[in-house]
Amino acid sequence: MTDDIILLLRRAGFGPTAAELGAARRLGYAAALSGVVAPAGPDVSATSAPVPDLGPDPFVSMPRPTDAQRAEGDRRRTEQTVSLARWWLDRMTVADHQAVEKLVFFWHGHWATSVAKVRSAQLMLGQLQAFRESRDFAELAHRMVLDRALVYWLDGQHNKKAAPNENLARELFELFMLGVGQYSERDVKEAGRALTGWRVVLDRETLVSDPQHRDTGRKTILGTTSNFDARSLVDLLLRQRACPRFIASRLWFRYASATQPIPDRTREAMVQAFPAPMAMLRALFEDEAFRATRGTMVKQPIEWLVGAMRNLGIRPAAIPEQVFTEIYWAMEALGQRPFAPPSVGGWPAGAAWLTSAAAQVRLKIASTLAGLVPPGPQAPEAVAHQLCIDKWTDRTYAVLRDVRDGRLKLTLGLVSPEYLVT
Repeated sequence: MTDDIILLLRRAGFGPTAAELGAARRLGYAAALSGVVAPAGPDVSATSAPVPDLGPDPFVSMPRPTDAQRAEGDRRRTEQTVSLARWWLDRMTVADHQAVEKLVFFWHGHWATSVAKVRSAQLMLGQLQAFRESRDFAELAHRMVLDRALVYWLDGQHNKKAAPNENLARELFELFMLGVGQYSERDVKEAGRALTGWRVVLDRETLVSDPQHRDTGRKTILGTTSNFDARSLVDLLLRQRACPRFIASRLWFRYASATQPIPDRTREAMVQAFPAPMAMLRALFEDEAFRATRGTMVKQPIEWLVGAMRNLGIRPAAIPEQVFTEIYWAMEALGQRPFAPPSVGGWPAGAAWLTSAAAQVRLKIASTLAGLVPPGPQAPEAVAHQLCIDKWTDRTYAVLRDVRDGRLKLTLGLVSPEYLVT
C-alpha cells in the first residue's frame, strides 16, 4: 500500500515532498486519493505565484516595423516568454493542489501549441488560463476551438469560405477529440468549412469574427447534415462514442503507461465519468490496472525538473535570473521546455527521454539545482527520504555510499533510475 501511495502522488502531481508523502501515508490510499482529485478549499500556496503582468505584445504598437524594430520586438517577446515560463514553473512547484497543476500540464501537451510559431506570450497565457478555468472537457473543447493561440498555430486565421484551410479541423478529429480512424476525409473538409471566418488580432482578447469569410451553408459531418459552425461542430464531436474513449486513452497514456494499452474495463470506468477530467482520473487511480503500471513511466523533463525543485525546496521565482535562464534553455536541449512542444502531436513519452545526450544535460541541470541548496544529507537513506525514493537498488546505493560530497549525492540521486522512472 505504501508503494501505491508513492505511485499515486508521483503520477497525479509532479512528485511529493517528504512531508506530503508522510501525510498521505497516515491517511491511507483512499483518503489520499480523495484529497488529490478533490482538494478542499483554495490553493493558498499557489496564490504566492500570481500571474505575471506581461504587458502588451510589443508588436501591437508596431504595425509596420522596421528591421531594427522587429529585432527589438522579437527580443522583448522572448523575454516575455521566459518570464511566463518562469511563473508557470514556479506555480507548478509551490502549488498544494498538485493534481490540478498536473492536469493543466497534461492539457498543454494534449492541445499542443507552440510559442515558436505563435510568438506571443500573451496568447499562450490566454490558452493556459483556459486550461485552468474550464470545468470539464466539454467546456474546454468549446474554448479551444476558438482559442487565439491554437487557431493561429493551426492556420485557422487563413480559413475562409473562398479558400478553406483544414488544419484545425483535421487535428480536432485526429489528435484532440476522436482519434485516428474515427472520421473520413470528407468529414475533415466539411468541418473545415464550419470553422471559417475567424481572425487573430494581437490586441483583442478574443478572435475577431469575419462574417464575409464564413461558410454558413449546410455541411454533412459524421453522417449528420446541418448548418454547422464552431460550436455545433464541437457539440457533434462530443456526442460521438469515440470521444470519451479517446480522452480516457490519452489520460492513461500520460498518467499510467505509454507502453501498455488501457484495459477495456479501465477505459469504460473512465468513460462513465466523462467529461469531468478529475472524475476520470479518480476512476483511473482507483483501478488495479493503474497500480500494475508501477515502474513503466519515465518522467517527462518538465515533470522531472518541477519534482526536483519541490524535493529540494527551490522556487523558480527565487533562482537568480541568469541561473534560471541557463536552466530554461538547458530544458530545450533536454527536449522539453514550457510552451514549446515540437509539433501538434505534443511531446514523446517513455524511452525517448533516456538518451545519452539527455543524460548529460540532466546531470548538468541536477548539479545546478543541488548547488542552490545547502550541502545535502550524507547517508543514502537520508537522500532517499528527501527525494521520496522508497528504496535504492544495490548499484545506486553503492555509488551514493562512496560519495562524500552532499551536493553530489543529491545530484546523483536526481538522475538515478529510481528517480526518473515511476
